Amino acid sequence: MTREEIFTALSGYLEEMFEIPADRISLEARLGEDLDLDSIDAVDLVVRLQELTGRKISPEQFKTVRTVADVVERVHDLFEPA
Repeated sequence: MTREEIFTALSGYLEEMFEIPADRISLEARLGEDLDLDSIDAVDLVVRLQELTGRKISPEQFKTVRTVADVVERVHDLFEPA
C-alpha cells in the first residue's frame, strides 16, 4: 500500500469510529491533543489497521506514535521487506 492509500483508509477509520470531522484530520494532527484519542481508542485503531494490513501490529510498534503521519509511516513499514 502507498502512504496515500494508508492515509485515506486511516482518515476513514477516524471519521467512522471516532466521529472526527474530515477537516481536522491531517498528517500533522496529533492523535491525543488534536483528535482527542486516548489509549483505548488507539487499541481500537490498531485492531482496524491489523484488519486492513492482514498483519499483526505489536503495541511496541505504536508506543512512539504521536501524529497521523507517524501512524501512516508505521503501517507503511509493515509492507516493506525486512
